[in-house]
Amino acid sequence: MSDGTATADDLDVRLEKHRVELTGYCYRMLGSSFEAEDAVQDTMVRAWRSYEKFEGRSSLRSWLYRIATNVCLDMLSAGNKRARPMDLTDSTPLARAALAPRPEDTWLEPMPDARVLPAVSDPAEAAVAKESVRLAFMAALQQLPPKQRAVLILREVLAWRASEVAELLDTSVASVNSALQRARATLAEKGGEGAEASVSAPLDEEQRRLLERYVAAFEGYDMTALTALLHEDAVMTMPPFDLWLRGTSDITGFMTTLGSACAGSRLVPVAANGLPGFAQYKPDPDTGGFTAWAIQVLETSDGRLTGLHCFLDTERWFPLFGLPLHLDGEADDVE
Repeated sequence: MSDGTATADDLDVRLEKHRVELTGYCYRMLGSSFEAEDAVQDTMVRAWRSYEKFEGRSSLRSWLYRIATNVCLDMLSAGNKRARPMDLTDSTPLARAALAPRPEDTWLEPMPDARVLPAVSDPAEAAVAKESVRLAFMAALQQLPPKQRAVLILREVLAWRASEVAELLDTSVASVNSALQRARATLAEKGGEGAEASVSAPLDEEQRRLLERYVAAFEGYDMTALTALLHEDAVMTMPPFDLWLRGTSDITGFMTTLGSACAGSRLVPVAANGLPGFAQYKPDPDTGGFTAWAIQVLETSDGRLTGLHCFLDTERWFPLFGLPLHLDGEADDVE
């Protein structure tokens, strides 16, 4: 093996060590799972091509964040802001419920924890990381101008010093501090739906019991049991449809009417956006098995479910979570 190849292999290893945290950063910036992974791949390619010009004046990590920031700012130049259904429309009463899809680039997208949350030993650091990819926080980030978004993520989530952020963005410490102040004010004003959701990491006994009861109620399609688990103001969303519902009667009413085909579904646990979730497989009458239907991300607070977010584009989401699109038998067979 030549020295050149050895150097290339070494660089590959050094770059790959940063992939998960860079994906988390780009995901927070862009609000899209797939755009984040594309941005990181572009970052890696740019780093490869320009590595000979990297003179070590900063750490490799800082240099990669500079490249990733520029990639994300370029991608955000079109001005598209990803959102949740409740960020775009008012809730719809069940009597007027209609499933109207919007283009996929409208929506804030789910993301498996393992792709964006590096393993850390400090519980407090892990908790901050999880909070920063939750759907409500991600939606609030989308309200910020791109550079303010970068400043807030680098300073408040990743704990960079103001001087480090100023160097990365080629600006002054005063500008960084001003941008951070404005970003904080915007987030305080637009905390939005789901901001109060809280889940401990790892799940405590009460939260585990709540999820066990939810699985039993959903798989049994027991609306009385499900109602007992839902907060009275709980919301249900179903991207790519802009319809969203509020309140136990509208949610359970939808599930027994327009959503009645989900009766008999099986749920497989997933970890998404720092929150508990499930891959939902509904009965497939043609095969007798179960077919992929939704990635569910759950928000909870004070022992009740406050948000049930169902992402229905199964052809995209199930492979991202490493899950099959069909189950021949019981969902319990899937790890």
